[in-house]
Formats: sequence, C-alpha cells, structure tokens
Amino acid sequence: MDRRDFIATTSALGALPLTAHAQSRPKDVLVVANEFGPNSLDIHTVGANRPAYGVSWLAYDRLMSYGKKTLPDGRVTYDRDKLVPELAESWRLAPDGMSVTFKLRKNATFHDGTPITAKDVKWSFDRAVTVGGFPTFQMKAGSLEKPEQFVVVDDHTFRVDFIRKDKLSMNNMAVVVPCIFNSELVKKNATAADPWGLTWTRNNTAGGGAYKVESFRPGQEIVYTRFDGWKSGPMPAIRRIVQRDVPNAGNRRALLIKGDIDMTYDMPPKDFSELAKEGGQVKVVSNPIENSIMYLGMNTTQAPFDNPKVRQAIAWVLPYDKMYENALYGRAAKMYGGSGPVKTTAWPQPTWYNTDVAKAKALLAEAGFPNGFETTLSFDLGGATIGEPMAVLTQEALASIGIKTQLNKIPGATWRAALLKKDLPMVLNRFGGWLDFPEYFFFWCYHGQNAVFNTMSYQNPKLDKIITNARFAESKPIYDASVKEMIQIAYDEVPRVPLFQPSQDVAMQKNVNGFMYWFHLQPDYRQLSKA
Repeated sequence: MDRRDFIATTSALGALPLTAHAQSRPKDVLVVANEFGPNSLDIHTVGANRPAYGVSWLAYDRLMSYGKKTLPDGRVTYDRDKLVPELAESWRLAPDGMSVTFKLRKNATFHDGTPITAKDVKWSFDRAVTVGGFPTFQMKAGSLEKPEQFVVVDDHTFRVDFIRKDKLSMNNMAVVVPCIFNSELVKKNATAADPWGLTWTRNNTAGGGAYKVESFRPGQEIVYTRFDGWKSGPMPAIRRIVQRDVPNAGNRRALLIKGDIDMTYDMPPKDFSELAKEGGQVKVVSNPIENSIMYLGMNTTQAPFDNPKVRQAIAWVLPYDKMYENALYGRAAKMYGGSGPVKTTAWPQPTWYNTDVAKAKALLAEAGFPNGFETTLSFDLGGATIGEPMAVLTQEALASIGIKTQLNKIPGATWRAALLKKDLPMVLNRFGGWLDFPEYFFFWCYHGQNAVFNTMSYQNPKLDKIITNARFAESKPIYDASVKEMIQIAYDEVPRVPLFQPSQDVAMQKNVNGFMYWFHLQPDYRQLSKA
C-alpha cells in the first residue's frame, strides 16, 4: 500500500484523515502506524500476537501496575521494583507471607457502566489459570496455578492464597495476563464448548481500562477512545488514538516525516539510525530490551538437531558480524564473542561462540554429517525487515558447511500459532521476559514443561532442577550458583543460539511527550501527551 492508497483507505473507513498534519491535528488525537496490528483483542486467546498485548493493557485494568523511574540520560522506564495501585487501591500481605488481600476501588466500573466487584476479579484469575497455553503458563511462572487460590471476601475485597513463597508472585499480578474482565458480559457470550467466551473476546472487549476499542478491522486499523469513567489512574491526555497497519516501512517513514502520523514502531534499524541523525521534527527514543534475546532455535526432537554437536557446529558458523552490520545496523548488543566458562549472573550475557567455519566443519563431521544435510529455517514475516536479511545471511553461512537450507516465511498473524505446533526444524525468533529475572527467562524458554517459548522443545531434567533451585533459592550464594550453572548448560547444549539483545526504537513527532518504556514493548498511550 502506498501513501496515497493509505490515506484514501483511511478516509474511506471514516477514521481521522491522515492528511491532517501533526501541527493541525487536535492535541488530544494521536495517529500511529505500525507494521502490523493485533490479531485478537484478548491476550488469553490462542495465538494472540504482541500487538494484542497492547490492547489488553489499554482496554483492561489489573489489580496493580508498576511505577516509573527516570534514568540518568533522561529516558523514562517502568520500575520493576515498585508496584503501584491500579484497580486495587491497596493491599496487605499476611504476616506469614502466604496470602495477600486486595481492597478494590469502590467507584470503578466497566465500560458499560457495570460496577467492578471481587467476583469479576476471581472469574478473571480463574480464567487465566484454566484456559491453558500462554496465559496459564504465565500465571504459573508466579505460582498462581489453581482457582482455589483466589477468594472473594466481599464485593470489594479479594484474596490470593499462595501455594508457596515465590518472589515473582506479586510482580506477576502486574503483567498483562491477569487483566480483569466483565464476567457477566463474557458469560452471556460464552457457549458450552467455549465456557470462557474466547471466541467472542477475540473480536470484542469486556474491560474497564483507560481506553475503549471503538472499532477493530483486523489487518487494517484499531481505533481507541478514552474511557472518561476510568478511576484506576490519572485521566489520559489523549482522547482518541487511530492505530493503522502500514506494512511498508518506507511508507511509514514518509508519513512520519510528512507529519501525517505522530508515531511509529517496528521500522528497520537502518531507518531509525538515519532518523536519529536527521533530527528535524522527528525524534527517536531507543531502549535496550531487558531480558530479551534474538536467537536461532533448533528443534531438539528432530534429527539432526537432537545431536548437540550439530547444534554447536551451527553456533560456530553463523555470520554474527554480518548480521549485526547488515540487518541490525549496530542497534543491538552482541550476544556472541564472549569467553567461557560462565563467571557471572549477568543476564543476558554473550556466549563464547563466534564465526569459525573450520571448527563448525569439524564438529559437523564428528556428528556424522561431513557432507551436511537439508533443512528449513522459518522466520516471522511480520518482522521481515530484520528477519529476512538475517535468514538469508544464515542460509549462506550454513551452505559453507554443506547444510542446504530452505527459507520459510510465515505471516506475522499466524507466527505464534506456527510456533505452538512445535514442528519447525529451525527458527529465527526473539523472546523477551516480562519479569526481568534470568530464572524467569529460563522457566519460559528452557524448562521441560515445554512452554510455547521453548521453541526448541528442549528437555533436560538436570536443568529443570537448577531452574527451580534458582526460582526458590533461600540464599544469594545458592541463587548465584544456580543461575551461573543454568546459563553454562544452556550455552554448552545450545538448543538456541543467542545472537543479539535487541533495542526497542520508537520514532515520533517532537511534540509527543511522556513516552515510557514498558516490558511488554507496546505503546502505553495513557502516559502520552502532545504539546
């Protein structure tokens, strides 16, 4: 879609005409263009993509959120160590640390005016731990596992009983998944086959968050309007947001420079690098994505990737520097070229792998594949601006040791569903842990429970035990030793090859203020304003 078609389509759909430049648009209206938008309005639905996280964050409340902090260079980020009230106005931990009791705001309502009560909170938590898949595993990461843990004390008092002491339990209730649904509204649209109403919530919201979804056209546009009855935080300055899907990065850049949009994410690193240097009416905010790694993953349930020597051979042949320079344009941290063994608990940290074709050939021969083999490498077409050049460079490097690789481009809207099948031989992917702890990353990505983000289907009972030791360590020496050991095993076995710690780059008009980095990497329009 070129710029003319984009503007014409937007006008035809009745949204804000984008020919209104930034200076002439109302200060309470924000226009955003991204590579792709949400494929669902509910993070609990199967295959919900990253932009869907943003919908749940805006349209629903949680009991708590995170505070914010300003870094020495002026960037503003959420504060993982500071929990602040959202739907709950206060909470109290039991003296024995085995439960927490929340007091809900008595004047809070859902978008349809229905008062929010503790029964809605319990129903929502019950749903999260029961529907399976990503939301249930996310809740389990903080030892929130059974409906029996969630207790309605009275209409405005809700208690969570802990099944064990877990330092992630409280933090986990402030991430995106445990959002609060209008239980009666969803139940009216549920069926015997779909008791949690997931089919309906995929295309409809039932929340009480700061923004309502005014319209949703998958693959085209989502429009938000402010919920003026919101009681769980300061009233946002932005009244209306038009968030468009514009797949072509060049078109998004042109729209931003022209002033037709206020903000864009997900452009190629080259564009962000150039925009940052050009200045003008556009500014670029960049943050390293904490607890996040771009990687090449190999399916350990399929030959020949069940052989550690094959995996190590691939780790030694990858063209790390070429990818860094030609796909990422230096806008990332290198996760290769370090030294072993692991000596620190820092996470993420570089591996000791680097490009060494001779070593890769030798390992492949030792594994019984002196002439290589044939395989497939899959990547997310929704992130093709980075993923495709990385895949092509990987394909060329693997060919140098006899591995013939077919590239498989999977549309962004179905990428998560494709990963869930666990049948892809090799993938280029990125994972970022919402809770900034190494054991949380490993619980998702390496544990034998085989969550969706263990894209390699890696199983190692010894590592599982070490991850558990780190999660529930009773002393710092035990914790530190566990973290070092789990990193060492992951890098020795290398079911996934760490490549880079990515950066989040966001370009916006200079009159857009209040941008804040969040762990979920989605725009939080609640903090934004326009000068």
